[in-house]
Amino acid sequence: MERLLLLNGPNLNMLGKREPGIYGVTSLQDIERNLSKLTKTYNYQLDSFQSNHEGELIDKIQEADGSYQGIIFNPGAFTHTSVAIRDAISSITVPVIEVHISNVHKRESFRHTSLLAPVCKGQIVGLGPKGYQLAAIALLEE
Repeated sequence: MERLLLLNGPNLNMLGKREPGIYGVTSLQDIERNLSKLTKTYNYQLDSFQSNHEGELIDKIQEADGSYQGIIFNPGAFTHTSVAIRDAISSITVPVIEVHISNVHKRESFRHTSLLAPVCKGQIVGLGPKGYQLAAIALLEE
């Protein structure tokens, strides 16, 4: 069975509790459950991983090469700071779609720049949890 990897970075384990005015009330577990249902309709398996630690995310990205058909990745704050994650993404052949629940371009100026977007297949921002599903469809219907 073909597989997609869902990666979530720092503080995304707090979805549903953390700043609901910005991120909504949907939990990460809800997102994972809904996305798993969607991928199953395409006969894909979804594997999910969340970490607050940069190195663990890098390890998962590197391990994904050759094992997954795509990665849906919400890197959280690492979007704006991690050259190491950027280098990990650019070192693999698996397409990565960057996802952000909030519209980062309507927020603080430091959130406007993604170090990762130039090495990703695409970026989806500001569409809430639906952005994860759109990223999955983009990868599944390639």
